[in-house]
Amino acid sequence: MLMLDADKLLHCLPFTTLVDELASMHRDPIGLVDEMLMESVDDNDSVSHFFIRTGWQPEKAVGAKVITVFPRNNQTREYPSIQAVYILFEAVHGSPVACLDGTALTWLKTASDSALASKLLSREDIESMLMIGAGQMAPHLLAAHCEVRPSLKRVQVWNRTAEKAQQLCKEMKQKFPGIDFSAVSEIEAPAREADLICSAIGRKDPIIEGVWLKPGAHVDLIGAFTPDMREADDEVMRRGSLFVDARETTINHIGELMIPLASGVISEADVLADLSDLCQQRHAGRSSEDEITVFKNGGGGHLDLMCARILHDHCSN
Repeated sequence: MLMLDADKLLHCLPFTTLVDELASMHRDPIGLVDEMLMESVDDNDSVSHFFIRTGWQPEKAVGAKVITVFPRNNQTREYPSIQAVYILFEAVHGSPVACLDGTALTWLKTASDSALASKLLSREDIESMLMIGAGQMAPHLLAAHCEVRPSLKRVQVWNRTAEKAQQLCKEMKQKFPGIDFSAVSEIEAPAREADLICSAIGRKDPIIEGVWLKPGAHVDLIGAFTPDMREADDEVMRRGSLFVDARETTINHIGELMIPLASGVISEADVLADLSDLCQQRHAGRSSEDEITVFKNGGGGHLDLMCARILHDHCSN
C-alpha cells in the first residue's frame, strides 16, 4: 500500500491542476456519502470533535477519512488543531491502495473546493479579497484563490490574533510578490470593498453582515461544520444567490443553512445549485456582474475521495 505523507501531497500539484481535475470529477455522480460526528466538552468548556467521513463511487474507488478537531491545540501550537488520516481503496475488490496524510488532504480538498466555486461563480476580474481567519487552512485557501483568480491585486487578512495575520501576510507575499497582502484590525471596512470574502473560522455567531456586501461580491464560507455553527448573518443569505458544494452534505447538516432554513429566512429552493450542477452545466452560475454569490463549502466524503483519487494518480508516478 502506497504511503503519501504531507510533504509529498502538498508539493504534488498546483491548485490550478487540482481544481480542473476536481471539476472533471464532478461530471460523474458523487456516489454514496456518510459520516459520523462525535463531540466532547472538557472542564474548560473547550469543544473537541471526532468524525469519520466516507465516500464510495461504485466501480471507481472507496475511501474514509478519520479526523480529530481539537481547538485547544492552538493554545500551545505543539499540535495542529485538525489532524486526520485517509485510507483509499480500489472499488473492484475493496483492496486498500493508499494511506494519505489526512490533514494535508483536508487542506488541499477544502482549498480546491472553494477555489473551484470561485472559478465558477466569482467575477473573472476581481481585484480585492478579504480573508477572515489566519489558521492552518488560510495559507492554502489564499494560494488556491490567488491561483485561480490571477486578477487579484490586494488581499487583506483579519484574525483574532493580529500577529498571526501579519505573519500570514509575510509568508504569502513571498509566494505571490505581485499581490499586496496586509493585515487589518477590523472586518467591516475591508468587507465593504472586497470582491471576494473568504471566511474560515469556527463560530456560532455570524461574523459577516449582509449589509456590507457590495454588488458583484462573492462570499466563500468554510468554517461552519456543525448544526449550530455559522459565519454569515441572515442578510447575507437574503441578498446572495446561494450555492453549495453538495446538497447532500450541507442543507440538513450545517448551521450555515439549517438555521436560516428553520427560521424561514430562506427555503431549500433558494439553494440554486451545487458543484455537480455547475460542472455539468445544469445551472449557469453567476447571472450578472452585480449579482452577489454565496458559496457554502461543506466538505464531505465525496470530495475527500475525489481529491484522494487525483493525488494518488499523480503522486504515485
